[in-house]
Amino acid sequence: MNFSDLTLKQWLEIGLAVFVFFVTVMLGRWIIKIIFVRVIRRFTGMTKTTLDDVILNALAPPLYWLALVFAFRFSLTRLGFIFENSRQDLEAIYFVSFLLIGFVIVWRMISNIAKWYEARLSKTGEVELGKQLLPFLRRLLLIVLSAIVVIILLDFFDIEVGGLVATLGIGSLAIALAAQAALSDTISGFVIMVDRPFRIGDRIEIQDLDTWGDVIDIGLRSTRIRTRDNRMVIVPNSVIGKSLIVNHSFPDTTYRIQIHVGIAYGTDIEKARNVIVGAVSKVEGVLTEHPVEALFLEFGESSLIFRIRWWLDSYVDTRRMFDRVNTAIYNALNKAEILIPFPQRVITHKNAPPVGSVEVEVRNKKG
Repeated sequence: MNFSDLTLKQWLEIGLAVFVFFVTVMLGRWIIKIIFVRVIRRFTGMTKTTLDDVILNALAPPLYWLALVFAFRFSLTRLGFIFENSRQDLEAIYFVSFLLIGFVIVWRMISNIAKWYEARLSKTGEVELGKQLLPFLRRLLLIVLSAIVVIILLDFFDIEVGGLVATLGIGSLAIALAAQAALSDTISGFVIMVDRPFRIGDRIEIQDLDTWGDVIDIGLRSTRIRTRDNRMVIVPNSVIGKSLIVNHSFPDTTYRIQIHVGIAYGTDIEKARNVIVGAVSKVEGVLTEHPVEALFLEFGESSLIFRIRWWLDSYVDTRRMFDRVNTAIYNALNKAEILIPFPQRVITHKNAPPVGSVEVEVRNKKG
């Protein structure tokens, strides 16, 4: 095109296009900053949550590039007499630019919101959920987002994507079948982290495995439990998901334990009850704000069965507490001369006549 043939109106269009583009380049960032800082943030500052601030931080930089693309498109639209033969190529450039900017906006929003929620969980004590589950979900969402953008781009340029999608689907199915156990553990890990049946530091008991101890780590595939003898038990999450879990730390560490004691028949019930309750109440570690109970439950074969119940401050001291309470009860009952019987069996043996012998009865008769 010969620029000497341009009319005055066309030169004005060129000047206006160049002016709009350069004004957007020079002042666009400053204008967007004023809009966000002085106008929008004034309203978001009135809210209690900081999520809106996180979203604004994700939107601000991409919006500047979006303004540049709009300014570029406006400028070239005004110059249609110059780029008339390149209109289709320009439309493709606009589409790709808008798609990439939208991709960046969604990417930044996912990343910023995930980091914001992770920081929020760390303040509430949900450390394992913030450190393991959220980063995994964030990466998964970003991978899905990237795949969608790539498919849209390929489809826009008339590249067949049906075969690629089918191949990815078949490959995903094959991987899922091959890693069925790992996927089951991972899904169970998601459920554990979201449902929160226990937390790191809790003392739990897995009844189906006859295992109990303190939870050290909750991972996506397994949970680590340290037993009282300082052994690390690594349990797959799928096993935990199918088992009955007893949490000895939830809702708090206050814990009630009990034992059974038998006393001899003929003992004064109230005297025995008072002796047992008095002995247990004086044991170190027994909570005084909760009552100590000695409940007469049943008549045993050789003794009267009492159930002794008391509370302690922490589940950690359970085994030593059994020792102290059993010792106190035994000494108190001995001092009160209350007998603790033990099972007895009386066996009576009868002498039978020898096998094959004939017992002869002789009767005297008078002739």
